[in-house]
Amino acid sequence: MHLQTKKLKTMPRLPLEGKIDLTYRCNNNCRHCWLRIPADSKEKEQELTFEEIKEIVAQARKLGTRRWSISGGEPMLRPDFAEIFDFLTSHAVSYSLNTNGTLITPAIAQLMKRKGSKMVAVYGATREVHDHVTRNPGSYDAMMRGFAYLKEAGAGFTVQLIPMKDNYHQFDRMVELAKSLSKHYRVGAPWLYLSSSGDPAVNEEIKRQRLSPKEVLELDKPSVSYEERMVEESGCGKREPGDKRLFAACIANRRDFHLDPYGQMTFCGFIKDPALLYDLRQGTVADCWDNFIPSLADKVLGTQEYLDSCASCEDRKNCRWCPVYAYLEHRDFSKKVEHLCAVAKENKKYKENWRKNHRRYYQIGGITIQVEADLPITEETFHPKLNPFKVAGPGKDTVHVHHHFALPDLTNKDLGERLYSKTPWSIYKKGDSWIYLGISPTTGEKDLHRVAVFNKDHSRGEIYHKDDTSFKKGGMTSLTLFATDQILVGRLLADRQGCYLHSSAVILEGKGLMFVGHSEAGKSTTTRMMMEHGAEVLCDDRNIVRSNPEGFTVYGTWSHGDVPDISAKTAPLHTIFFLEQSKENQLTRLTDKKAIFKKLIACLIKPFETTDWWEKELDLLEQIAEKVQVYRMEFDKSGAIVDKIKAV
Repeated sequence: MHLQTKKLKTMPRLPLEGKIDLTYRCNNNCRHCWLRIPADSKEKEQELTFEEIKEIVAQARKLGTRRWSISGGEPMLRPDFAEIFDFLTSHAVSYSLNTNGTLITPAIAQLMKRKGSKMVAVYGATREVHDHVTRNPGSYDAMMRGFAYLKEAGAGFTVQLIPMKDNYHQFDRMVELAKSLSKHYRVGAPWLYLSSSGDPAVNEEIKRQRLSPKEVLELDKPSVSYEERMVEESGCGKREPGDKRLFAACIANRRDFHLDPYGQMTFCGFIKDPALLYDLRQGTVADCWDNFIPSLADKVLGTQEYLDSCASCEDRKNCRWCPVYAYLEHRDFSKKVEHLCAVAKENKKYKENWRKNHRRYYQIGGITIQVEADLPITEETFHPKLNPFKVAGPGKDTVHVHHHFALPDLTNKDLGERLYSKTPWSIYKKGDSWIYLGISPTTGEKDLHRVAVFNKDHSRGEIYHKDDTSFKKGGMTSLTLFATDQILVGRLLADRQGCYLHSSAVILEGKGLMFVGHSEAGKSTTTRMMMEHGAEVLCDDRNIVRSNPEGFTVYGTWSHGDVPDISAKTAPLHTIFFLEQSKENQLTRLTDKKAIFKKLIACLIKPFETTDWWEKELDLLEQIAEKVQVYRMEFDKSGAIVDKIKAV
């Protein structure tokens, strides 16, 4: 993106995010701040004026900037903060704001009702600790007053907890305080980077406030699957061996830029090297974005020390090291940060434990389902019938499902277009996301028991449960923890030339035979008869058919009926039998493709149906009707029909 300057100029611009620091001056004078500049310093005179900010925003908007992140220092120290905030947010789709909350007024709180993310920092659970950390007596009371104004205005916000040595002893109380103030809280980076000022005294104090690596990981657990996905989808963090360009990968994957209080623009808020900053008072946002920022990809090269250490370190993928952190730590972009090396080792242990205890793999219909949960997955979590489908790791086609055990807050959330609503599901489509709400038969969406969010092709899903009771009880009969996995797998199969059919299926002499029919058609009875004659059961109630270059393959599932025998094996689909109970035992070859097609439709298992799903499934059923030999099977319970089946 950023590196392809010509492409940027010819392709339609994508939405960008502008990040702006309104001031480095901070009334809290916090122990961990990057830079502490007195309010009456000469730097204040160099800050952008409101008119200059409006001009920069207008330029950025022409590039497609629709979101703004506003921070500092403390942004509300600017006397014209309200006017700047009003201007930025009225010209944006959304915004985020970082503040310590001490300068919030009723008027500012009213402005903050606008849709966006507001994070208010908390440095202690009590007045004594909070004011000790901020070194500003009265800051706790001012912060609490700010929270009160936000609540009175009805402006939602997130409490951001800032952990360090001097408040960690009461961190649990900080969490309780956060919960009492808002439905949402988060933990700020607990490992603390050093000051951009380079002040030795300040940096020594920051180092003293750093938590131990174990404490850091306890507070800032990595999202293992998310990090893996970022590497897989965007190449985030990947570098070619021997590539010394420290910022090339970062610049190539960015869709945002940073603006400091003095009109200096670059690609990252941590960049303080003047050589990597572009003065907007002497140029334009477009020139910086299209030309200057891409040029920085080749400007900063790592030393041989970098190639021998961080670049080739086996723990690099577990490390939060970044060239800008190295610069803040050593004034050298190439050097490693020992504190982050220690955190990386703990991070590696955490990820290994997660993959071992929180992740399992199962394969059904040729699709591998990677199941993860915030709680450990034990041998008792899933029903034993799923064990035959367990596999050691991901396959060529892997779908990801992650279980969480608290419902997200959907208050006033735009879920998009509602496409379906009938107990037990309401289903919405917003952008490329599918949102499934598990609803009550009596109160509907007012009492949710589950929320599931899937991406466009249902290959990734985050599933949120009301609590962890059922999960801890164990014996779950589905990987999604829904009543049946067909809701998910049925949709996945349509994109893979596959479908579920109400059927019994067996393997006889290496060939797959399917006996198709609804309940009471005799599927389980037929299964038992075939078992007595040496057939291997796939499943007696629901099976999967998928098209392949050689023909069709039948797969067993764990959705069995009266016969508990199931198998994860597969076989080439040889013959389909439509079941019809009778006093006679005979097979009649069916050749009317339209009639076969209609019978298959009647036995097709349907998840939530959409037009595209139907189109894909109907096309598949037409192929099956055209290419697979089909019989009507009239039979009684004597077993006499089996010899005729063998003859076929």
